[in-house]
Amino acid sequence: MTRVDSLTGVRAVAALLVVLTHAAYTTGKYSETYVGLMYSRAEIGVPIFFVLSGFLLFTPWVRAVARSGPEKPYAAPSVQRYAWHRVRRIMPAYVLTVLGAFVLYHFRTAGPNPGHTWMGLVRNLTLTTIYTDNYLFSWLHQGLTQMWSLAVEVAFYVALPVLAYLLIVLLCRRQWRPGLMLGGLVVLAALSLGWLTLVHTTDFLPDGARLWLPTYLTWFVGGMLLSVLAAMGMRAYGFLCIPLALVCYLIASTPIAGAPTTSPATLAQGLWKSVLYAAIATLAVAPLALGNQGWYARFLASRPMVFLGEISYEIFLVHLVTMELVMVEVLRMHVYTGSTFALFMVTMLATIPLAWVLHRFTRVRT
Repeated sequence: MTRVDSLTGVRAVAALLVVLTHAAYTTGKYSETYVGLMYSRAEIGVPIFFVLSGFLLFTPWVRAVARSGPEKPYAAPSVQRYAWHRVRRIMPAYVLTVLGAFVLYHFRTAGPNPGHTWMGLVRNLTLTTIYTDNYLFSWLHQGLTQMWSLAVEVAFYVALPVLAYLLIVLLCRRQWRPGLMLGGLVVLAALSLGWLTLVHTTDFLPDGARLWLPTYLTWFVGGMLLSVLAAMGMRAYGFLCIPLALVCYLIASTPIAGAPTTSPATLAQGLWKSVLYAAIATLAVAPLALGNQGWYARFLASRPMVFLGEISYEIFLVHLVTMELVMVEVLRMHVYTGSTFALFMVTMLATIPLAWVLHRFTRVRT
């Protein structure tokens, strides 16, 4: 699909939020206070990335069936072409980042860590660190702990052609039935919440199962819903969606969505977090995905936001390594101390040039 500048710009917002939440964690601002929870909920950048992926990647399938008819039967997009584009977009920059992190931390004191071993390298290169028990002490690398979300993203890439087949071929019989498709997506979201219930109420799965794709499928479904609504000609407006998203963010910043951790301790907290994050991220993307050209879209389509959005993936990849170096070598702060704002700003100053170079050397050229 043709690039929409505002959708590129919202990637910048997502990346900046991810850096901010990690800066807050590193400087010890995560706490059970309301401000501490607000800092931790800046991880909403990850759901925004997931909603964007659901929208952008499912849209070719939706358009293909929406444009089909008696004289033009439904023809699914090429899965081979889709898979190659995903590998080409994700892996070069990722592999360079992983290799660079392993080389760097070979010369830095990191303590005994299985994630820094040869097997840790294999696990990180293959994005399989989440498929293990005792997740926190297995294959995590000090500069790559954020990659759990990329592993989930890649799992969605693998699952999407199957999901599209189930929704369009089996459920809708290769016909444009938007109501039926929306119903199927609601069922997928319900199944995701069912998986969340399963991992919180049983213990036969590895603890890494809380980080597997089914836990976060609701967030991808938010984007897939937008792709169907866009094909139906629906519209959304920033002056409505953004205030609603902010209200949901304020609600999520209470203990209802759990402690400032990736995986809430209780089932109720996990369900609330999943639903609220899905709402926030979908509302943040909706005006842009559904063609609104108001103030929100114009801001995100501005040149600075588009520039940051174009390198947002690379910012995500390298920011933890640069943050650790900035914390120790530049600001001379001890972990869990210092200014979140200072760490965030200096980290961004160090990260943006590195991310730009990585993007220039690994980007897909058309």
